[in-house]
Amino acid sequence: MQANPLTQPFYQGREFNRMNYPHPIIAREGWPFLGIAVAVALVVHFVAGVFWAAPFWVIALFVLQFFRDPPREVPQQAGAVLSPADGRIVAIETTQDPYAGREALKISVFMNVFNVHSNRAPVDGTVTKVEYFPGRFFNADLDKASLENERNALVIDVGGQIVTSVQVAGLIARRILCYVKAGDRVTRGQRYGFIRFGSRVDVYLPLGSRPRVAIGDKVSATSTILAEL
Repeated sequence: MQANPLTQPFYQGREFNRMNYPHPIIAREGWPFLGIAVAVALVVHFVAGVFWAAPFWVIALFVLQFFRDPPREVPQQAGAVLSPADGRIVAIETTQDPYAGREALKISVFMNVFNVHSNRAPVDGTVTKVEYFPGRFFNADLDKASLENERNALVIDVGGQIVTSVQVAGLIARRILCYVKAGDRVTRGQRYGFIRFGSRVDVYLPLGSRPRVAIGDKVSATSTILAEL
């Protein structure tokens, strides 16, 4: 039987994300939206013609790109903290982690509507707490979004060290999905949630962690190393 390349090492020190793969590269959350968008475009196309259908095909293409969810290479370096989201680094600062009750290094990733919105676990560890907080919907690029917007916090025990990953809703993001619970074991690169449509993820790390990114850097979920513990 031929080996599946998605279950084999890519090269030394890295491997493909095996969690939830192989599956279609469109996120399962997107299939209803994509189906509706394509159906509407087809109806308009056949009833009114290609000219009138063109905007609806553009919408269908936007939905297709928004819900893409490709497999990623997973760095295997010891102590690596991976980016939980695609996007741009908007904050690197020492601040209070309100979910684990400690001072921490916070690294924030802002996602726009053109980024992949599947969220991945940044580390290997055990989930000790999952907390959801209703809130407002400020632009996720703003600092106040971290504590005032709707959000979902995941506290992970990494061999005695704590890493907190927080999904934060944005200006037009109105739906945070999380598929893990307290007591679950997660592996780095594992798909654990999804946010619609544009938002941010805050990662709180132990003091002394070494950032591997800078403000303004573009990062990719799973394949970019944010910091080292």
